Amino acid sequence: MIHLDTSFLILALRPGSAEDGRLRTWNAAGEDIAVSAVAWAEFRCGPLSPPHLEAADRIVGPRIDFTDGDAAMAARLFNASGRRRGSLPDCMIAAVALGRGARLATADQRDFHRFEALGLELA
Repeated sequence: MIHLDTSFLILALRPGSAEDGRLRTWNAAGEDIAVSAVAWAEFRCGPLSPPHLEAADRIVGPRIDFTDGDAAMAARLFNASGRRRGSLPDCMIAAVALGRGARLATADQRDFHRFEALGLELA
C-alpha cells in the first residue's frame, strides 16, 4: 500500500512529471494507492479545477480516515520532531500511513524524512 501526500498528488496530475511516471509504474505493478483524509482535504483546498478533482478522484483509492490512534501518533511525531510550526498536517499524514503500514509518496522528502527514524517508510 502506498499513501500519497498532497505534494505528490498535485504533481502526479501533470502528464510527464516524475510523479506521474512513478504512479503509472506502481499502478502497472498492482500497488494499492490511497490518500489520507487529511491529505485529501489539503489537496481540495486548491486551487483546483473540476477536471483535476475528477482526475485525482480516479487516481487514488479510498480516503483513509484519521482516527484517535492516528491523533496519538501525530502528536508523538509532532513532539519528537521539534514541534515545528506548520508541521502538524505533515505529522497527521505520516501518522495515517504509519498506522496502516503504508509507504508514503511525497514530492517534499525533506518534510517527511524526519519521521523515518520513527518508522515511516518513504516510497
